Amino acid sequence: MLIDFFYTLRAAKLPVSVREYLTLLEALQANVVGPASEACSMDDFYHLARTVLVKDEKHFDKFDKAFGAYFKGVEMLTDFTKEVPLDWLDKILQKELTPEQKAAIEKMGWDELMETLKKRLEEQKERHEGGNKWIGTGGTSPFGNGGYNPQGIRIGGKGGNKSAVKVWDQRAYKDYDDSQELGTRNIKVALRRLRRFAREGSHDELDLDGTIRKTAANAGYLDILMRPERHNNVKVLLLMDVGGTMDEHIARVEEMFSAVKAEFKHLDFYYFHNCVYDFMWKNNKRRYAEKFPTWDILRKYNKDYKLIFIGDATMSPYEILQPGGSVEYNNEEAGAEWLQRLTHTFPKYAWINPEPQGVWQYRQSIAIVQQLMSQRMFPLTLKGLEDAMRLLSK
Repeated sequence: MLIDFFYTLRAAKLPVSVREYLTLLEALQANVVGPASEACSMDDFYHLARTVLVKDEKHFDKFDKAFGAYFKGVEMLTDFTKEVPLDWLDKILQKELTPEQKAAIEKMGWDELMETLKKRLEEQKERHEGGNKWIGTGGTSPFGNGGYNPQGIRIGGKGGNKSAVKVWDQRAYKDYDDSQELGTRNIKVALRRLRRFAREGSHDELDLDGTIRKTAANAGYLDILMRPERHNNVKVLLLMDVGGTMDEHIARVEEMFSAVKAEFKHLDFYYFHNCVYDFMWKNNKRRYAEKFPTWDILRKYNKDYKLIFIGDATMSPYEILQPGGSVEYNNEEAGAEWLQRLTHTFPKYAWINPEPQGVWQYRQSIAIVQQLMSQRMFPLTLKGLEDAMRLLSK
């Protein structure tokens, strides 16, 4: 809700941040402008939005123009519990469109997409292909797969243009292989910047210097001194994006995962897809049967854990900012809320992005995640890892 309004304000050159947008949503949920039983008036919402989002009166005129040009009441209407027959989604026709034809296709906003999809599910009775309206394959319809639309809902099939704002599909992922042999030691060397050694546990290592001192003090009689083995005492909580666009980075992430497991004795890890929501998992084959609530993870680990995200942050902005924006289920709270809870719980955090840094500026979702991470995003390169470990070690 209101995500298109947020983008309208940004397009009008208003300095509105993600945090301010989330504060507005929290105010609406808390019924700041009226009792829960009554709908607030447009004037009430206008004054609330301007108070929360605009910090300088010089921007009031821009806000008024953007508000008047955009705002209308919206409501999420789509029921994702219905099933779409598989034969509707068989890929038979693949259209090749020219850049001019692609530019001519109008895209819908989130709320219009949801309402239109509900109507299509009620009206459609058979398979379609190559068109611009029905759920099917090919063509330019915003619903289905195998075609082209600048902003639609992919239902089944494989992604191609990376323009879907929601994906309706049940997916299966593989665990990252933590036994992968590294082709280079550079990753391990970079990770070693994050070290704090301590001697803990059983005394099973010979303390040569101590033995010499004890023996000398004992008039030459041998007095053997043992000590615990020296280990890196840093604690790491690793959260890894898996599936979808991350398939392009599997080899590099497996190298990173192997290096982390080798370097840190106190390590725990979980998987998520695109953005963190209300649960994560440790085994991709059993991710629907063995879910770990994110609230439990927040309570389980102390704040001395270093929090490291690994993900390309490449997704629809709705997946981060919109309740129900997850590509797999209707999440009740926006992913941004969970990211903020994690970073507030674990003050030492960083995001490692395997996407080339040169493309970050062209991905809206990466910019949003960077803002939520307080710009603590680093590329999966030797220098990027060194910078991230240096930040976490402070």
